[in-house]
Amino acid sequence: MKEGKHLKVSAIKNGTVIDHIPAHSLFKVISILKLDHIDSFITFGTNLESKRLGRKAIIKIADKTFLDEDINKIALIAPEAKLNIIRDYNVVEKRVVEVPDFIEGIVKCVNPQCITNNEKIKTKFHIISKKDVSLKCYYCEKITDQDNMDLL
Repeated sequence: MKEGKHLKVSAIKNGTVIDHIPAHSLFKVISILKLDHIDSFITFGTNLESKRLGRKAIIKIADKTFLDEDINKIALIAPEAKLNIIRDYNVVEKRVVEVPDFIEGIVKCVNPQCITNNEKIKTKFHIISKKDVSLKCYYCEKITDQDNMDLL
């Protein structure tokens, strides 16, 4: 049996590593965190082997930490993601993203008749399932599941 080659991704001195992203969600995470608009050094890999997910993605962002609002966005599309905060090449904090019980201003309601789609009103949702993320609109009570979620 032929031994596989391993590629080494360089370590970052300071920043954030987001691991355990489902491979199919990588570019959604990049988009919602607006990583295409920052000047930091970013490394990402996808379709990496994972015992838990089958295939996973990972993102390393140098010199960047995230606000709780951003972490909530990650949790909505990658509920099993892990964040590692790096300082001087060492992991100084490990955070498990958690889907909150209630979110505001992050997701668009799927109901075209909802008041939030017709007036300047911030969207609000109660989380009704954290495993396969689904949300219930505070205003029209329409259910949005993970497959139909449109992030603002």
